[in-house]
Amino acid sequence: MTSRSELAAFVAAFGNARVLCVGDAILDHFIYGSVERISPEAPIPVLRIEREDSMLGGAGNVVRNLVSLGAEVHFISVVGDDPAAQQVRDLLSALGVDENGLKTDASRRTSIKTRYVGAHQQMLRTDRETVAPLPEETRATLVAAVRDGLAGCGVMVLSDYGKGVLEGGVAAELIALAQAANCPVIVDPKGADYTRYRGATLVTPNRKELSEAAGMPANDDDAVVSAAQRLRDGCGVAAVLATRSQDGMTLLDEGGGIHHLKAEARDVFDVSGAGDTVVATMAAAMGGGVPILSGAEIANAAAGIVVGKVGTAAVQADDLVAALHHRDLSDAEARVVTLETASERTARWRAQGFKVGFTNGCFDLLHPGHVSLLKQARGACDRLVVGLNSDASVKRLKGAERPIQNEAARATVLSSLASVDLVVIFGEDTPRELIAALTPDVLVKGADYTVDTVVGADIVQGYGGSILLADLEQGFSTTGTISRINSNGG
Repeated sequence: MTSRSELAAFVAAFGNARVLCVGDAILDHFIYGSVERISPEAPIPVLRIEREDSMLGGAGNVVRNLVSLGAEVHFISVVGDDPAAQQVRDLLSALGVDENGLKTDASRRTSIKTRYVGAHQQMLRTDRETVAPLPEETRATLVAAVRDGLAGCGVMVLSDYGKGVLEGGVAAELIALAQAANCPVIVDPKGADYTRYRGATLVTPNRKELSEAAGMPANDDDAVVSAAQRLRDGCGVAAVLATRSQDGMTLLDEGGGIHHLKAEARDVFDVSGAGDTVVATMAAAMGGGVPILSGAEIANAAAGIVVGKVGTAAVQADDLVAALHHRDLSDAEARVVTLETASERTARWRAQGFKVGFTNGCFDLLHPGHVSLLKQARGACDRLVVGLNSDASVKRLKGAERPIQNEAARATVLSSLASVDLVVIFGEDTPRELIAALTPDVLVKGADYTVDTVVGADIVQGYGGSILLADLEQGFSTTGTISRINSNGG
């Protein structure tokens, strides 16, 4: 086994990976609301819709994870000629991924999975999709695009969700192209017949998929190994990485070596997309020249992170490095995060029933007035996020001589306070965009404001949140402190 520090260092190599991802693109649509009554028309709950969100699912979620890990990605799939296809294109473009790899087939519907969530529980899922092999013309277009896309790529991922993109011999044809280009292939499989993946470098079934494909139980370590060996020998794949939920993973490598990896998840909240994270991490690792066992160890850590997030989530490279260094992500040193990480973290908290609060400021030369405000803010919620003005923002607001302490120092001090759960640095003059993205349940400012003058109050009140005007500790201000220092000669 590789040391944790060595594994963390390997994550930097993910930036060198060039990955070609081919598979079924799915649009994951989430409808969130609250349930307060039963319908008088039938014994079913009534969901009062409060917000909606869409994200890339299926093979698209593999792409999301690859991008968040720092890899360069080329994505090839087939979508319909419909509004959902445009949403998928827009989401890819937002990630910086060329959406021209999506081929249009007007005879198909773009796959949409819609999940209705109320009271933090999924109530219903609906699927709108076409499940059928590709027409011959569309297939030829896809294969030609893959042939061109293999040039310069270090690894190819086949993400098979059984919607038809890889059906009808397409998977075998693409694997043959990759072998001719000397490009390793990772397959996230579907169905019970893995002979269609013959020649793949690695397949990544979960426990249930492994059992069905091998035609034998996979209940314990020995059974999993036996099933993986039967799969490898009978289907002509080089290696098998079986994901086993709470039991971790088992790797049967190309030389027949057996490696059991213990699960690393602290809290399992949502396993949606965990398999995509494993595949993406293995692809980034192999594309970056990381040995297969080390890649599996890193993927195991990544899976431990993603099952603690909400929905089809992606793992950030920084979070992965932190986990590999055994840093608990609730510790102060990991509380200074990006907006994307903060959004994921607050969504998880809210789904767990926690009330999320938000306040903001420059917090230059932290004083008792700041401490009092933050304490009051934390008292009004279960988890407190603090928006911190960047150095450039402070200069615009306070003048060229400010801040006294740079943003890294200010963030470090703030994150060490027991009342603060997350710190997000923002570069705008106001935190309006931050508030809109995080949707806090309560927005806190000092009592020198009125509700009408609090930036973002209209946003928070618009979805039913509340505003708290905290009492001020008299006699404390950063400007006053600096003035006194200057008047005393320095």
